[in-house]
Amino acid sequence: MTERENLISLLRRTGYEYMPIDFSMTPGAAEKLKAYMKETGYTYPESPFVNLPWAEEKNPKSSKFWEKLYGHGFKEGTRFDRYGTANEPGSAACLHMTKMYHPLEKTESIAELEAYPWSEYNCEPTTEMLSCARKAHENGKFVLGNMQCTIWKTAWYARGMEMLMMDMMSEPDMAEFVLDKVTENSVKNAVSFVKAGADGLFLGDDIGMQSTIMMSLELYREYLKPRLTRVISEAKKLKPDLIIFYHSCGYVTPFIEDLIEAGVDVLNPVQPESMDFNEVFRLYGDRLSFCGTIGTQTTMPFGTPDEIRKEVWERLDLVGKNGGLLICPTHVLEPEVPPENIAAYIDACTEYKPK
Repeated sequence: MTERENLISLLRRTGYEYMPIDFSMTPGAAEKLKAYMKETGYTYPESPFVNLPWAEEKNPKSSKFWEKLYGHGFKEGTRFDRYGTANEPGSAACLHMTKMYHPLEKTESIAELEAYPWSEYNCEPTTEMLSCARKAHENGKFVLGNMQCTIWKTAWYARGMEMLMMDMMSEPDMAEFVLDKVTENSVKNAVSFVKAGADGLFLGDDIGMQSTIMMSLELYREYLKPRLTRVISEAKKLKPDLIIFYHSCGYVTPFIEDLIEAGVDVLNPVQPESMDFNEVFRLYGDRLSFCGTIGTQTTMPFGTPDEIRKEVWERLDLVGKNGGLLICPTHVLEPEVPPENIAAYIDACTEYKPK
């Protein structure tokens, strides 16, 4: 099998030849791993994923445009997303963490929302997207349209979480306007990724907290589930066998049935500090695959290499030879993760043989 074929078969639960490697790191963790590799001569396989570039935005806006809208300047290095949400760097002690500013936080009416300079995207892929997908497939890679922060997170980034939650409870027209604007662009982005040749889409919205869900099932089903379902259905109209990943940190067990109904194929990250993977797999493993499960709050920073190898092998033994679990750290690796532990995760995957 190529890397792409092996990964698809793993995620479709039809067997796999070897366990792929996939993880991401903060700059601090990457520096430590680079030094470790130089010292030990350690190398590791590339990820099987190739992330596509995004489609072109109509009338893209500069940082100066957004600063004028806010009415004040920002520190050097501030990033603005497509809706004007600002992420401003802090001191050196903050590392990669930023302060977020919400451009719609003080908006009080539909008229103000209508007048806002909303971003729009094209549905057609760019030449760069098409070329990227073609080269990736020629090299046996899985082509991914990575559009996490699909609806909820992007909307509250712009509006502010407290304001959007209050809108959902008392100003539904305001909530629906913002969520619909974001959903329209998510549909366009999803379509452009599929037209470019994506094998899968990585969606997500962080609807869980450490030990409870972020909102009631009633609110989720009213505001978010129909919009997520639309994004997925429009993409799968073009490619029915498209693999849909969905990311949410925290405890999301009560949402899993709804996510399956919306069209999700792979749940990420099944955070072990918040969810019992054995129980989740028992309940949903015949209808859903998983990505993650190795804790970045616990195992990766504080476990030993032997404990990491044991956890990886136990999880893979649980799901069995048909697969259904792309095992990897549940989130980006922070600087406190020892490089020896990253190497242990990689080696555990490389050495494992499906039983």
